[in-house]
Amino acid sequence: MKKHISVITPCYNEEGNVGPLTEVIRKIFEKLPQYTYEHVLIDNCSTDKTQEILRDIASKDKNVKVIFNERNFGWIRSPFHGLIQCHGDAVIYMVSDFQEPPEMIPQFLEKWEEGFKIVIGIKQQSKENPMMFAIRKMFYKILSSASDGEPTIKNFTGFGLYDQKFISIIRNIDDQYPFLRGLVSELGFSRYEIPYVQPNRLSGKSSANFFKLYDVAMLGFTSHSKLPLRLSAFVGFFSAIISFLVAVGYFIYKLIYWYEFQIGMAPMVIGIFFFSSVQLFFIGIIGEYIGAIHTQIRKRPLVIEKERINF
Repeated sequence: MKKHISVITPCYNEEGNVGPLTEVIRKIFEKLPQYTYEHVLIDNCSTDKTQEILRDIASKDKNVKVIFNERNFGWIRSPFHGLIQCHGDAVIYMVSDFQEPPEMIPQFLEKWEEGFKIVIGIKQQSKENPMMFAIRKMFYKILSSASDGEPTIKNFTGFGLYDQKFISIIRNIDDQYPFLRGLVSELGFSRYEIPYVQPNRLSGKSSANFFKLYDVAMLGFTSHSKLPLRLSAFVGFFSAIISFLVAVGYFIYKLIYWYEFQIGMAPMVIGIFFFSSVQLFFIGIIGEYIGAIHTQIRKRPLVIEKERINF
């Protein structure tokens, strides 16, 4: 009996990419007759012609299955929901803009057949903006170093193949805002990493902006590291010691040079602004953790589906 492979692709306003991507996936599996496949696309309430194009593709190719969300549920929840809807023997996750090369699918399957439960792509180089790539690389490095327990994987975006055993486990994880990249390292399945060079988008413009990138970054820290909280305690402790020593020094100096020494306003103003900014920064860090807790206790569904096609 042939093994069944699921390919899951989240999309939002990708009218220029979903057609070519489904065609490329179809041609790849035509060369892999030992497998059957389904290509699941979960659309996050696109506002362009993406939904119209997906309906047309699905009407002609029953291997293409589509989920339409009721509204835009963000780029954390919607892809994860699509991932756990797949029931193939292995599930391949990739974005719809061709920045994760579909040509790597045969390599993923080859390593999966060798016994690896997870086979992932590691972004070694990128044709995107060099500054953005450097910032992303630095973030992955910091998060990996700060992670509790097993370090998170550097330069990993989620692109890869996941055995159904892994999918069945994350399907039962009650997480309202899951960080897939952290779960891959945390759950500890046998893993193989394949390096690749990230190409440019085939068409269109990315919907990623500063706030979305910041959201993912903070999700990584709040989900897999207590370092920011501990750092706030350390900074507070050492700031208190420094402040005490400075106060003692000023006091002694004033006693010795009572009439000559004037404290002045500048040290007071600088000190007040410095310690106020430190306090506000770490209140913000604590707020991020409280926000993560608030998200979890609300117990909202990952997404609300509007429609399914070809399921």
